[in-house]
Amino acid sequence: MGAQRNRGGALAIFAATAMLGLGAGAAFADMKPLTVVELFTSQGCSSCPPANANLIELSKRPGILALSFGVTYWDRLGWKDIFAKPEYTDRQETYEAPLGRDGPFTPQMVINGRADVVGNRIGEVDRLIATQGKVNALSLDLKGRSLTIGEGTAPAGKADIWFVTYDERTVNVSVKRGENTGRTLPHKNVVHSLTKLGSWDGKAETVDVPAATPGLRTAILVQTPNGGPILAAATQ
Repeated sequence: MGAQRNRGGALAIFAATAMLGLGAGAAFADMKPLTVVELFTSQGCSSCPPANANLIELSKRPGILALSFGVTYWDRLGWKDIFAKPEYTDRQETYEAPLGRDGPFTPQMVINGRADVVGNRIGEVDRLIATQGKVNALSLDLKGRSLTIGEGTAPAGKADIWFVTYDERTVNVSVKRGENTGRTLPHKNVVHSLTKLGSWDGKAETVDVPAATPGLRTAILVQTPNGGPILAAATQ
């Protein structure tokens, strides 16, 4: 039975809502404030399919950037998650101390980098999304392969700039071994890459952005280091 590795209560911190300003010529597809929902999941965890289904539904809602990260620590049970990468496991583990956890668990949903919840409990997920509101207190302007971040306040003096690629299609995976043997599991908004582009110190800054990957969408996350709050997000 796939289970939480830690069952502590979710930490809820109120996040102020701010508008996103985008420069003329910006190529972001979603120019409205966003709530960022990150699901840490595994095809080897029997508790995860309901959370995957919840993320699929969340991805259909306007104003939500839903991202699915496959983690590796369930691979030991006999099925290697085909989407999992060590860097996604590292990202989840970085969240644990700020969120008051003593270890990672699946299925975990992290909202705006500020609070978490068990991802298969949709009522609690909805309440946390309502409490956390939107991010995007910064101006983000993407032209070609150049991203400009406007002036603002960087907590502790800096923030990380993350470039994410993800597949917005629904992909079905037939699981042959492990806790979900014989099941076909749908996935959506599966993250394919996570790249740190650099740091932002509160001053206007322009950074190079990798070339787009055919068939995948991209997202930009500006985030306080070491698993801190997400300050701004946009999709393209």
